[in-house]
Amino acid sequence: MTRRLPRLRIQATRWPRYALVLTDTPAPECTECEGDGGFEHDYGDYDTGEYAGTDWEPCTCWNEQRRWPLLPLPHRPRWLRRRNRGIDPWGPSGYSNEPPF
Repeated sequence: MTRRLPRLRIQATRWPRYALVLTDTPAPECTECEGDGGFEHDYGDYDTGEYAGTDWEPCTCWNEQRRWPLLPLPHRPRWLRRRNRGIDPWGPSGYSNEPPF
């Protein structure tokens, strides 16, 4: 059995604080999960048999918990944070009623 080297990518995280971290990714040549990193299992309600949700089972080619912090990122100052993120200031109530000509 050959040892698999981790396939790393840089990711920004917000918990426990803002930081850049290196994370492990699924092996694209994995024959079990075909590079998806795991398997989805749909399940139904016991009483009615209707769809109730999906479970996720990770593959052995990937460790979701493997992370290496690289660089802590500073928080933005309070005066730079926007309060109305979802509202368009040029449209009434966030949406424009004009056609896009």
